[in-house]
Amino acid sequence: MVNFNGDILSKDTFFLNHENRGLRYGDGLFETIRVVNGKVFFWEDHYLRLMASMRIMRMEIPMNFTMEFLEEQLMLTIASNGLENAPARVRLSVFRNNGGYYLPATNEISYIIEVGQLESPFYMMDQQDYVVELFKDFYVNPDMLSTLKSNNKAINIVGSIYAKENGYQNCLLLNNQKQVVEALNGNLFLVKGNTIKTPPKKDGCLNGIIRKKLIEMLGKLEAYTLEEVSISPFDLQKADELFITNAIVGIQPITKYRKKDFETKVASDLLGKLNAAARLG
Repeated sequence: MVNFNGDILSKDTFFLNHENRGLRYGDGLFETIRVVNGKVFFWEDHYLRLMASMRIMRMEIPMNFTMEFLEEQLMLTIASNGLENAPARVRLSVFRNNGGYYLPATNEISYIIEVGQLESPFYMMDQQDYVVELFKDFYVNPDMLSTLKSNNKAINIVGSIYAKENGYQNCLLLNNQKQVVEALNGNLFLVKGNTIKTPPKKDGCLNGIIRKKLIEMLGKLEAYTLEEVSISPFDLQKADELFITNAIVGIQPITKYRKKDFETKVASDLLGKLNAAARLG
């Protein structure tokens, strides 16, 4: 079952048509959210990111689009799928309504909420090999639009196909200054000694929720020093650890990049702290 503007519909219902601006122009945004036993992980952060992104995209935010209203709609959709006592992955999509060409006929929006079941209620450490490579066919443009979780994901699609064809679990994206920006499906963190580095948003990385939570968390931990700095491809091979973050997996350690094998100790430590923050937040 899916939620379209507050109506619960069967997932095979035809409720969008060929004029949909998300289809035509990628004129849409989305949030991917983890919900466990009816608790939305980091909901305020997701909500505020969505509101800020809608403003950047000049979408009209409906008067009823409060945190409480959207959370109710998430829960309604979860319950209609029988997942109120289970871990669930939720996708909340917002797109501008039909009409116009590049210039919209309206800035009013519609929304869709989709849910699916997850295996574990906790962020779990994947112990399997996780090998990455740089994706250099196309580059991220380092500006504010690149930081949005929008429907414009062509580079992520082509990069994912490249990774599969070449036997990699993921690829790292570069911007047009040849700086490492992020992974195909999440933000990148680099560990060297007690210093943890992540690319700044000005380099074009997604304004990720788990990235934000880890930055907040690391600011309170004396054991580590966090730096938001540009990362070069050369820096990758000097690192002790590399890991990827996103809202569904939490933290995914990278075990190998080219000839370098990486540890996973810091990622494991931070994963435990992230699980605690998710339950308390």
